[in-house]
Amino acid sequence: RCVVLRFLKSPPNQNKTSQEILHHLQNIVDFGKHVMKQFFGENYVHHGEIIQLPLDFVRQLCLKVQPERPESRCDKDMDTLSGYAVCLPNLTRLQTYRFVEHRPILCIEIKPKCGFIPFSSHVSQEIKHKVCRYCMHQHLKVANGKWKRPSKYCPLDLFSGNKQRMHFALKSLLQEAQNNLKIFKNGELIYGCKDDQDCVSDWNELARHLKPFFFPSNGLVSGPHCTRTIVKELIHVITMTLLSSTDACRAGDMKTVPISQGRSYCEASAFNKELVRNGKHKLESSGLPRGCLLYKTLQAQMLDMLDIEGLYPLYSRVEQYLEEFPEERSTLQIDGPYNESFYEKLLDLSTEDDGTVAFALTKVQQYRIAMTAKDCSIMIALSPCLQDECSEQRPVVLTSKSRFTFSVSVLDLDLKPYESIPHQYKLDGKIVNYYLKNVQAKDDPVMSNLFKENEDCTLVLHKV
Repeated sequence: RCVVLRFLKSPPNQNKTSQEILHHLQNIVDFGKHVMKQFFGENYVHHGEIIQLPLDFVRQLCLKVQPERPESRCDKDMDTLSGYAVCLPNLTRLQTYRFVEHRPILCIEIKPKCGFIPFSSHVSQEIKHKVCRYCMHQHLKVANGKWKRPSKYCPLDLFSGNKQRMHFALKSLLQEAQNNLKIFKNGELIYGCKDDQDCVSDWNELARHLKPFFFPSNGLVSGPHCTRTIVKELIHVITMTLLSSTDACRAGDMKTVPISQGRSYCEASAFNKELVRNGKHKLESSGLPRGCLLYKTLQAQMLDMLDIEGLYPLYSRVEQYLEEFPEERSTLQIDGPYNESFYEKLLDLSTEDDGTVAFALTKVQQYRIAMTAKDCSIMIALSPCLQDECSEQRPVVLTSKSRFTFSVSVLDLDLKPYESIPHQYKLDGKIVNYYLKNVQAKDDPVMSNLFKENEDCTLVLHKV
């Protein structure tokens, strides 16, 4: 049936009852259905349904997939005791038109990450208003051995809506995929990172897979020119599908957060540095079409209006309240149910703190949604279609030698846990301090001496 089964995973010593697992999965489905669908629109979100499977089948399945799981993920075990799973459409296939299933299908999965720079007045380090979180985090990840090289990808380039910047961003993703880009052919992974350490991007191998899609009549000779041309065509197609709007639904009744509040480029972006080197200082930002998925993703991300630095004191306020009144946790809907009333509370975009727990909780929940949107994945499925098949109802994208019908979907939309906020706060401090100390300091000798004098950084909080 071309579906995906999704099971819960948990650390070996944390055995949940079948009822708890069912409740957890129900929350995941409800959150997609009642909340994320409102942000992204009907066509883009597939929330799935819960099914129960024979335990014998689940155990056999678990044994079969275990050798395929990356080592870094094996600290958690798949749930084989409850039999519950979420059944979802396989998004590496085309979602909209069943009758073209016999055609070869190409699918590109992109994890775009956070596409804006914090505009909050709560930000304590000026660098956060200039360099995006992703670009700063790259340096810490390389230092910690997660990746061998930093990527040139900057999310602000992808979210700019400017084709030149988007092409640069996608080319950088193809060069250093990390876990932000994967390409599937007929559901099989043909390009992307297998493990944390090294991604050797073999463009020639990729071009060999893609050639029948983009140059069906085989007019191109092989070689580096052929590879470059195919990669260029691929980037063009991804850009066009990302800017397209295949969903009539507006992003719910969300009032939009004005994008102009933040700056539209990141000083660490390789594209930006190249411009500065060439004596140009103006970075064009064309803006995204309102109906496209990138625009909706950015709007949801920008619910993080206070930045983690402004949010953390509000989280502490909610925590304090819960210590006094633990029974209120369910009334406050911290762990669900994720229904219409949960969604409606998210629509209050005021940033004027009235000192109440209600205000603090709204901002905390909005932040959790923003974090979810910053970590989601976009799936673009493409299938070649012949001239006479491309009827009006189907979205089509053209290249120099072929045409594709496509579908765009979004996945990885589980709500980020309330408990992860302290971790996010600490991580934010770590990323910024590492960047200031080891990256910016090298460019600025005055800063460098400052840090040498006092290796151990202290964060001083003043009462305001």
